[in-house]
Amino acid sequence: MNIYVGNISYRLSEEDLKAAFEAYGTVESARIVTDRETGRSKGFGFVEMPEDGEAKAAIDALNGTDLQGRTITVNEARPREERPERKGGFKKF
Repeated sequence: MNIYVGNISYRLSEEDLKAAFEAYGTVESARIVTDRETGRSKGFGFVEMPEDGEAKAAIDALNGTDLQGRTITVNEARPREERPERKGGFKKF
């Protein structure tokens, strides 16, 4: 199951994120989303746990708890919505 983790500290590492979830089961991956240009954390990430039961236990236990001074939001990640193609701005003539 793919899990969304929001409101994370900008200082939190992917290893710290993984460790918080490993208390509830096997963690396949932990990824913090960063800004493409600056490389700075955007304050949210995703954790992939292969066992749904373990993932649900982690969500129930960690949602609304403190992680490095921030109250994190934890829930099942929703599939990314397709965004319409962006047009406009600069036109070639």
